[in-house]
Amino acid sequence: MKHIKNEVFVEDNEHYHDTWKLLQNYRDVVWSLELSVHQVKRKFKLEYGSTIEEFLDSIYLAGADLSGSEIEQQAKCIEHSHQMLVLIDNAVDLMRKKHKNGEIYYLVLYHTYLSPHQSRSIDEIIDRIALDGYHVSRSSYYDYRKDAVKTLSLVLWGYAVKIV
Repeated sequence: MKHIKNEVFVEDNEHYHDTWKLLQNYRDVVWSLELSVHQVKRKFKLEYGSTIEEFLDSIYLAGADLSGSEIEQQAKCIEHSHQMLVLIDNAVDLMRKKHKNGEIYYLVLYHTYLSPHQSRSIDEIIDRIALDGYHVSRSSYYDYRKDAVKTLSLVLWGYAVKIV
């Protein structure tokens, strides 16, 4: 077998570590987004006496322009965060459907990072995966988690191995 000198694997690349950070912060981002949407909706109800949807419908019907307004900035910020979450969810879904180990990778990522409920321990995650029909050992869990993050990195950032 021929060895390639100076081969750099995904784990050594900053984007791989970005994927770890992204997954570790996923629940916080989802919570923050949900909270922001709730606060904006509440603010609209208090200030305008209607829902955002009713308000926007009336503004558009009246031909008003919200460009540069605080309302527009808040809406853009929320939409941007939402689009990022959709991108992550779509990448996870693609990995789940198309990769040969997609289902187990998905379950590991879901129960570790993506589910609304944060597990208290690795054993709890392994138990939840078992309820989904996959019995994995503790060491297998860590292997699957590492491989799932690698695979998700490929989907998100678009490369596997970089030759220097």
